[in-house]
Amino acid sequence: MHAPEVAAYWDERRRYLERIRRVPEIRHRYWRAIGIYLLRRLLWSFGFFPVFLAFWIPFVLSSFNPVVMASDLIPLLEGFVSANPEVQATTISTLAIAWGSVGFFFLVFDFVLTPFKSPYQYEADVYMRSWEQLNHDQLPVNR
Repeated sequence: MHAPEVAAYWDERRRYLERIRRVPEIRHRYWRAIGIYLLRRLLWSFGFFPVFLAFWIPFVLSSFNPVVMASDLIPLLEGFVSANPEVQATTISTLAIAWGSVGFFFLVFDFVLTPFKSPYQYEADVYMRSWEQLNHDQLPVNR
């Protein structure tokens, strides 16, 4: 594409985005999409990945044998229950810090891999496809 065609395209896209930013329905869809996006990222990062790693790593270390895994974990749990409250509090805070650090790592990683897709951009893409088809013959041609 030549420079006038590109400039006309981006100018029309900018004007269209300014117009649709005033539409309450799309604004509502935008805030809803942000909420769903953030909730999904938080649930994956702090819900799925730490739980998956907490069960998968011991399962791998026990050679995929749940009996071996349980027999390894039972003495640890008995030691935790019989420990004094100070040791229990330290263990729980260490697990909480590990959970948070794993979740935060995956949250940052997830934000990079799956960026937010704005409903405004989607609407503009749809509009610009139809605009290109309608204005294809009217755009200046530089040869």
